[in-house]
Amino acid sequence: MSDSTVQGLLQTLQHWREQDWIGPLDQAFARFTHTLVPPGDEGAPVVLLAALVSHLEARGHTCLPLDELATRPAELLGWPSEAMQAWALWNAQPPQALLSVWLAALKSSPVVDSSAPAAGHEPLVLHGQRLYLRRYWRQERAVAAQVMARVSRQLPVDETAARTILRTLFAEAEQPGVEPEWQQVACAVALRAGLSIITGGPGTGKTYTVARLLALLLRLADGAQPPRITLAAPTGKAAARLRQSIEQALLTLGPDLAQHIGPARTLHALLGVQPGTRRFRHDAAHPLEQDVLVVDEASMVHLEMMSALLEALPPDTRLILLGDKDQLASVEAGAVLGDLCREADRAAYDQDTRGYVERLTGEHLPAVAPLARATTASTAPRSAQGDLFDQPSPVATEEHPEVDGSAAPPALLRQTVMLRRSRRFGGPIGQLAMAVNAGDADRALTVLRSTATTSPDQSPAPLSLHLPATTEDVARLAAGAVDQGGGYRDYLQRLAHRPAGDDLDTLKAWALQVLDAFDRFRVLCAVREGPWGVTGLNQAIEDALAREGLLRRGGEWYEGRPVMITRNDPSLGVFNGDVGLVLRWPSGTLERPPTLRVFFKDGGQLRSVPAGRLADVDTAFAMTVHKSQGSEFGHAVLALPDDSRGTITRELVYTGITRAREAFSLVAARADVFTAAIGRRTRRHSGLADALVQLSAEP
Repeated sequence: MSDSTVQGLLQTLQHWREQDWIGPLDQAFARFTHTLVPPGDEGAPVVLLAALVSHLEARGHTCLPLDELATRPAELLGWPSEAMQAWALWNAQPPQALLSVWLAALKSSPVVDSSAPAAGHEPLVLHGQRLYLRRYWRQERAVAAQVMARVSRQLPVDETAARTILRTLFAEAEQPGVEPEWQQVACAVALRAGLSIITGGPGTGKTYTVARLLALLLRLADGAQPPRITLAAPTGKAAARLRQSIEQALLTLGPDLAQHIGPARTLHALLGVQPGTRRFRHDAAHPLEQDVLVVDEASMVHLEMMSALLEALPPDTRLILLGDKDQLASVEAGAVLGDLCREADRAAYDQDTRGYVERLTGEHLPAVAPLARATTASTAPRSAQGDLFDQPSPVATEEHPEVDGSAAPPALLRQTVMLRRSRRFGGPIGQLAMAVNAGDADRALTVLRSTATTSPDQSPAPLSLHLPATTEDVARLAAGAVDQGGGYRDYLQRLAHRPAGDDLDTLKAWALQVLDAFDRFRVLCAVREGPWGVTGLNQAIEDALAREGLLRRGGEWYEGRPVMITRNDPSLGVFNGDVGLVLRWPSGTLERPPTLRVFFKDGGQLRSVPAGRLADVDTAFAMTVHKSQGSEFGHAVLALPDDSRGTITRELVYTGITRAREAFSLVAARADVFTAAIGRRTRRHSGLADALVQLSAEP
């Protein structure tokens, strides 16, 4: 190659940008890299790979796996066929030869740090056959080191006292069966762990379990200073739900327990957002002051946030992560919970852990041999039975052969418990979720079609299927049937029956009822842009509700408008993902007319902000599935567009289904969009799992 070839590459990148195959930041980073490399043939591969590592970061990957790029570029990049033709023209070499050229160019480049360990300041880091932006390489190593340091710390336990308290807390547990009572096992494992993970599908009792763990910790204090306990989650909605669930559970265990639990906070609020920067108020030099930190919806926590959280957490703080490992990963780069729970279904505990759990709980953990799983992706294959409902501990299979049973399972795995039995999803919604999670598209369609009927009392069916459909079908569902109610009709009818007068207590009770009614229905989108995206469907739903006379719009702000916060604003106490409703509210004086305020629900309490002070909001009749994580709705509608780029995945569909408590509707442009999505797994490329294994093996 000559310098003209590099210029040709830059022109190719410009074409890719015009076709929207890469983003503007990807192109800009490639051009920046070009200014740093010497002229000549050697710079071209580095410029190309700089664009692609930036491109994959925007898609949630923390690194660029060079071997996969050489052998399976279409699968890795997710580009349409015409883009791959352009790729083939530029890279007309056999995969191994291409990989060798890339590695040689990267190792000799002044913009790439390929030392082990990387200790320079170059913007790119080459580690094995993975190429990183430096900050993600640094964060990945920091998270791995912090996790292993906390995992290696075993806390002292008064086993006699703990055993007595556990028997009281789980007095209503079911009779012993084939499987252990995993909820009680999770309490015992987390009791002596500096870091523990409790994972499981919807309804498996994650918050039920952690409430009993917190009660155990508080009772073990026995008159001494109780531990300082903090609850947190990635979004305001998830934090509020966590606080409410924990509080309700603790009230059944003892009236004095809930008072020791502070308000739940978003992770941004906990760490202290510093506006205009990526920094937080709390870090290693200014640590948090918790004895116990519970983080719910941990699947939503991206790598940068997890790194910041672990850095700010004192070494002696007990960290408990809760989450569903099968849900969507975070919008930003990384799939930390997926990496940490990559083999959670193995239930592989060493002899010491099995003996300890048996002494505390009487539960016998299976001595399951570790399973050999050679994978570098951040999500490992699941069993064909799914992970949700009454799933037994796995046994060796042809896909996951048994290895030497005497090998000790990794330390992190010994402090991870997967809850396997769903107490909530036993009906059609659960059957559908299980089929999707297992990758069984035929079974999922059969469940949808066989149960998509209206019940005799005219209540919504547990499942309904609209196929093929248009965006108008989504809007009609949202408007609800006139004779049956449903959709957003219920909350808007409550809104119309506003109490007379300005008594604040009466108005607050009414506002809570309106917010509760709004949360009984939600439209979930797979994409953000286009007619089937958040923007298009919000407009279509708003128009449909106005035609029905349910909405009276008057400019941007109007009573009844649901809004989602899109940017943190600590000064107003609102955070990205918070959802509220615009309500007309007394101004407090006779001289001033009522004002429009946006009301948010925190558990059973209300908070509000003047509508005019909120600059970063979106209308929220429809929201992305990503934004819905941490929430539950009585009736969830999942809208799937034509998916020409193959971006809709099994995890997205599964997450959308499991947002529904009582009814779920699938509205799709074509049947094959749904079935193809079930067969398409989300893959987040990272080196975190391998880093954890490497640190576990070090003496």
